[in-house]
Amino acid sequence: MADPITLEVSQRICTHMNDDHAEAVLMYAKVYGQAEAATAATMKAIDPEGMDLNVMIGDEATTVRVPFERSLTDSEDAHQVLIAMVRQARAKA
Repeated sequence: MADPITLEVSQRICTHMNDDHAEAVLMYAKVYGQAEAATAATMKAIDPEGMDLNVMIGDEATTVRVPFERSLTDSEDAHQVLIAMVRQARAKA
């Protein structure tokens, strides 16, 4: 069974996404966070209801909340939802 989304698991997911999937994180900000003008984004936190992104728009840094369509149950569920979201975002591009 996968891990519940605790603060420690959130930090692990964020580090992985920021280090290995920065393009996907920027896409989340642009497509789901209505930050179309974003030039950079990092994942700050993830919880069962959504993710918080630090987003750069021009010279301004802001935090964008991206809610999930449903509550996540655990880290594996988060993994699957994040993959599905990036696939949907790419299909819209």
